[in-house]
Amino acid sequence: MTTTHSYACKDCEGMEACPASFVAETKEELWKLMELHASIAHGEDPSDWTDEVRKYVGTLFKTAEA
Repeated sequence: MTTTHSYACKDCEGMEACPASFVAETKEELWKLMELHASIAHGEDPSDWTDEVRKYVGTLFKTAEA
């Protein structure tokens, strides 16, 4: 079995209207996909995210066996 990690933008406070979601094999890949999306779709600069924001967003990741 393979473990997958996912993130749905709508699960993040203030982003409920965003339909984007991502699935990746590793958390590192998921972070990269999510950061790229935040930059393009929401005009955010992920390098400005505080450790607190990153910790919160990380709690929104889901793990599943595929």
